[in-house]
Amino acid sequence: MYKPLDTVALTHDLPHAGLRSGDIGAIVEVFAADAMDVEFVTAAGRTRALLTLQPQDIRPVGDHDQLAVRSTAGARR
Repeated sequence: MYKPLDTVALTHDLPHAGLRSGDIGAIVEVFAADAMDVEFVTAAGRTRALLTLQPQDIRPVGDHDQLAVRSTAGARR
């Protein structure tokens, strides 16, 4: 279903990584149908997190999704 460079949105908060539901990431590598690396970056283009996730952790982004910016200053990493 997913392939490298697909843009996806997180489906739930991941506090240990400082990420929230709806944060946008990009598929970096697909290992199997149930495991893929997803990179989340800051608005400046710096990697915030690179995580191995499962399909239920992400969803494709679409025309009805709105991008937003929020500060991660002070967020746990």
